[in-house]
Amino acid sequence: MSKRILVAAHNHPALHPGGTEIFAHDLFRAYQRAGCEVLFLGATNQLHRQARPGTSFQGIGPAGDEVLLWSGHFDRFFMSQIDLYGVVPDLTELLNDFRPDVVHIHHLLLLGAEFPHIVRRTLPHCRIVATLHDYYPICHHDGLMVRTGAKELCHAASADRCHACFKDIPLDRFALRERHLKALLSTVDRFVAPSHFLKQRFVEWGLAEDLISVIPNGLPRRNTPAEAKRIVNDRPVFGYFGNLNPWKGITVLLEAARQLIAEELPFELRVHGGAPFQSESFVDEITRLFSETAPVVQQRGPYRREDVANLVAAVDCTIVPSIWWENAPLVIQEAQALGRPVIASNIGGMAEMIEDGLNGLTVAPGDPRGLASAMRRIADDPDFRRRLSANARVPDDIDTTARRYLDLIDAIAPKRIEAA
Repeated sequence: MSKRILVAAHNHPALHPGGTEIFAHDLFRAYQRAGCEVLFLGATNQLHRQARPGTSFQGIGPAGDEVLLWSGHFDRFFMSQIDLYGVVPDLTELLNDFRPDVVHIHHLLLLGAEFPHIVRRTLPHCRIVATLHDYYPICHHDGLMVRTGAKELCHAASADRCHACFKDIPLDRFALRERHLKALLSTVDRFVAPSHFLKQRFVEWGLAEDLISVIPNGLPRRNTPAEAKRIVNDRPVFGYFGNLNPWKGITVLLEAARQLIAEELPFELRVHGGAPFQSESFVDEITRLFSETAPVVQQRGPYRREDVANLVAAVDCTIVPSIWWENAPLVIQEAQALGRPVIASNIGGMAEMIEDGLNGLTVAPGDPRGLASAMRRIADDPDFRRRLSANARVPDDIDTTARRYLDLIDAIAPKRIEAA
């Protein structure tokens, strides 16, 4: 039987093309191809849209199956709506009008941690699935699980450890935050993690292990670019794809490139991505590093999702030098789908996607010397590059991923119906 599904995310890829928004929107379209009636709900604020008087909702796209929730009054600490009198009635009206059988939540930011509870109260029979894309419920530091001081990885959250990162926030508020989020998440029927690592982090935080399934993200099908068959040469082209921020490891990559330039290693590095909403000091630092490494390193700026396959196909190896526990970077999947080896940090979900010496190389995060060594190994041995390419792990297509989600939804239906 065809399902009616509401897909909800914390933004829309047309406004903010982050990995979570892109995957949520790809899955929305895959659900439609599977015969479901689907509505996409993306939350936004004044960074991307201004409020319109009289309604919390704005249309986006020509088909009428995508809407935005304007969320300009949001408490990022408790991940909650401040203006409940304005937002809750509108969300309730949307749920009553569309009456979904399933609500699939991809993030709580801007939507509000209350959203699953609003769904359950409004539609008791509705099945609620939440995909965990990062560590926001666990970590107030933008969901990074990286300490604010020395920037080291954080292995577990607690009120004391979190207070040490944010000394201006009273310790007891962190305990309240955890209880608040866990209480509201208790209304979710099933959680999905795209990596085993992410699942384990949430199990350690307190979510029931049997409520979290692992379903890897999938990619839309697309034609293979002609560049994908480019000949391996002695002067490799490396590529970086993604926003430029301190946690993506771009400074580590540029420092590694500077070392290799000093050694007169023949190579090229193309850096694709912008640096929106970054501090002046960070922008100054990367501007200096780009200047010192030009023209070997090329700063190519932001790119469109439609162009990513051609851009990835035009390089010999993709580099993902993140210094935080990335969950399931789309750029790794894009590279592997085109037979491109990847050099990635050996932490988080990245370590599940790239096996050192098989389909790429892994390096310690934050280590320019180690990253330079991996790049040198790729550059010095074209035959090694070919072997890595031949072993690329092609990800599932998004329609396969949608079927796995629909199977999961079918599995939780009897339990919810009996309980209602």
